Amino acid sequence: MSATARAAAAVTIVGAGPVGTLLALLLAAAGRRVRLLERRADPRSAPPERGRSINLALAARGLAALERAGVLGRVQPELVAMRGRQLHDRDGRGPFLAYGLRPAEQIHAVDRARLNTALIEAAARVPHIELHFGRRAVDVDPDTGRVTLADAAGHTCAEDPAGLVIAADGAGSALRQALQGRGLLRATEEPLAHDYKELHMPAPADGRWPLEPHALHIWPRGEFMLIALPNPDRSFTATLFMPATGRDSFATLADATAARAFFAREFADALALVPDFDAQFARHPQGKLGTLYCRPWHVRRVLLIGDAAHAIVPFHGQGLNCGFEDCVLLADRLAAASDDPAACALFEQRRRPDTEAIAAMAIENYREMRATVLAPEFAIRKQLALELERRFPGRFIPRYSMVMFHADIPYAQAQRRGALQERVLDALLAAGAGADSDLAARLLEQAAL
Repeated sequence: MSATARAAAAVTIVGAGPVGTLLALLLAAAGRRVRLLERRADPRSAPPERGRSINLALAARGLAALERAGVLGRVQPELVAMRGRQLHDRDGRGPFLAYGLRPAEQIHAVDRARLNTALIEAAARVPHIELHFGRRAVDVDPDTGRVTLADAAGHTCAEDPAGLVIAADGAGSALRQALQGRGLLRATEEPLAHDYKELHMPAPADGRWPLEPHALHIWPRGEFMLIALPNPDRSFTATLFMPATGRDSFATLADATAARAFFAREFADALALVPDFDAQFARHPQGKLGTLYCRPWHVRRVLLIGDAAHAIVPFHGQGLNCGFEDCVLLADRLAAASDDPAACALFEQRRRPDTEAIAAMAIENYREMRATVLAPEFAIRKQLALELERRFPGRFIPRYSMVMFHADIPYAQAQRRGALQERVLDALLAAGAGADSDLAARLLEQAAL
């Protein structure tokens, strides 16, 4: 296929969430005609779903993707910078732990619905993009690229064939299920034994922030935790993560009265910021978490992307960033390859190791957030890591920083380098040596860091 023909070939994207819409913008900028299908109503006119989506965090990879698509300026007003973690003990006190050494090393809280609306508004201005809402995809023919849609009454119709169909319809992807039902791929989910529930902390009437705005707030309690992220309107979105069953679990919070007593014991300062706690706890659903493993992502004219291919747990704040990075890498492959199938195959081959790496690191980060940060040695270890970064810039970069602030370092590389660096930290702490010691220099040399 020539470059001209490739640019003109129509692409159907199923799912107009943040990932699907960003991909549409990138492909349209390369000259592709894009048909974007979404089962939900147009977010520009419909009220957002509440209590169902964990607030999002944008870091370097996601910001780079938005800038590449030319929409970072449109999204910027929706972002609230978070410079570190503010820990809360049972008395409402705790240390602030900066994310990195430099002022720019911060992550940005963003409301999912507002981000999605901003991207939809940008896509609506692009002539190459057709937006279709209220279109629920139920099947796809991988040989023709024909997508079957269903309306609210269950009546079905088929879209015109597409040269390439991209499933960006999330962890519960209907297109992935259709391919799996044909025996064309294998998909397994490893559920986390912990669920989540969201709560809204409104902005006070006097217009002040109820909590420090430039921090990710964490109430770590060992086997469970509460977190809260700021919103531009000075409210916070809080999320409780805890086991589904057992002692101190959602199963023990059978009603709002039990939940209130639990919060009064564990998160008293947070409870004071949710005036309608009983109503919210009763109304908001209890969400499930898990990691999705799927192979292959690419079947003939169909490609899975983002959560549809590799959903992860949210504890490293990388689900959205990883999906946005998918979009940039795929757009580059489609532009460079001789044909779309070759581009999709190469995308999957090169991207899979990184998605598997961030899936593993996200689970590890959950334990750090809810438990490890409580240990006295955690702060000592973190301080030593930052001192090593100061003394050996570019050679020693804490794994968290590599993932969050260095878009040029692939996830798999961050995982490998992080493991080597942990051994260096172990050795220095065991020897009682600091970052300025000869031992530190020798260990980094031996580890090829």
